Amino acid sequence: MSSTVKEKYHHGKTPAAWTATVIATIGALIGTVGFFLNINWLLVWVGLGLMVAAAVVGGIMVKMGYGQVIED
Repeated sequence: MSSTVKEKYHHGKTPAAWTATVIATIGALIGTVGFFLNINWLLVWVGLGLMVAAAVVGGIMVKMGYGQVIED
């Protein structure tokens, strides 16, 4: 498999989309556990940080060629 995605993919079927989704889901789970179990507010902020990091990682992977580039 080459490092660039040349085929026409549909929404969410790229490595960048899957990676960002997995990271965001883990962040949401961590933040939810920290909030509802009242364990530690640090967990809530770590979860939120992971969700922001998911968007950054997804954007970087798109720039690297692992995502769908929308062309007009």
